[in-house]
Amino acid sequence: MKQITIVVPNGWADLASIMGSQEILNRANEHWKKMGNPSAVTIHIAGFVQELQLNLGFFSVHPEDITAIAKSDLVIIPSVSHYYHDIAKVNRALVWWIREQYKNGAEIASICTGAFLLAATGLLDGKTCSTHWVAATDFRRLYPNIRLQTDQLICADQGIYTNGGAYSFLNLILFLIEKYFDRATAVVCAKMYQIDIARVSQSPFHIFDMPKDHGDEMIGKAQTYIEENLSEKISFEELASKLAVSRRNFDRRFLKATGNTPVEYLQRAKVEVAKNALEQGRKTVFEVMYDVGYSDDKAFRVVFKKITGLSPLAYRAKFMGESVLYP
Repeated sequence: MKQITIVVPNGWADLASIMGSQEILNRANEHWKKMGNPSAVTIHIAGFVQELQLNLGFFSVHPEDITAIAKSDLVIIPSVSHYYHDIAKVNRALVWWIREQYKNGAEIASICTGAFLLAATGLLDGKTCSTHWVAATDFRRLYPNIRLQTDQLICADQGIYTNGGAYSFLNLILFLIEKYFDRATAVVCAKMYQIDIARVSQSPFHIFDMPKDHGDEMIGKAQTYIEENLSEKISFEELASKLAVSRRNFDRRFLKATGNTPVEYLQRAKVEVAKNALEQGRKTVFEVMYDVGYSDDKAFRVVFKKITGLSPLAYRAKFMGESVLYP
């Protein structure tokens, strides 16, 4: 029988990812037993804290004493506080415990921003992982040696599993159910909880927030110029010259400040405006394309799909505000 431990970190953790993981895994185990199999897993909710109050004190978690768990086969880390710099400091004992479990053969799975706590163990160094797209800039700054893939809903690398944001943890749990039980059990749980088991990317859900809290005034000016001239042809050589900096230095500072090259930033800014227009549904794809400065529909479709994972038409069909309940 496999031992699964859902850890409860000190500070703050997402209640839904703790209880949701336990509930679906329990349901999988109950179905497994109904099929005539012996119980496959035992699930613990454990931590170094005796109580963790959440959601302004409306809820609290009372975990088991994690020191009583000698060995786990799978450790699940829930989504954690957005105070990313502090999460490791207030969870030193838990960081050590997770690292030791992995050394002793456990697999580790992190949910959403739980990747920050997992990264603090050092186990992700040189590996590929995912987390919520909204936390990508902070993650890359704190952990530059980890290959972050925010387009991926789930990343698997040497017994370590990470997933994207918010309720996409449901897909991670289905992935783990298929691994620890079988595909049929994962499909039953997907149907029971009405989870889209086929989801593989979080790219369609990204919102490019064009970060400007990096402290580089010159790059901030460049960002503003780009955003105000999306429909125009922008020469980055000329822009760098206007800002009295070499193109090489401009590119270096731009990447450091925003996490994107100037060309990537321009493409993402154009696509973000295009996404908003497509969601409104008032313009054709060609009209939207011209509004954001593209004249070649093939080039527009290639860039749009690269960033969102969907074609412009598929994106509009998915997110355009038409009711599915009323005519």
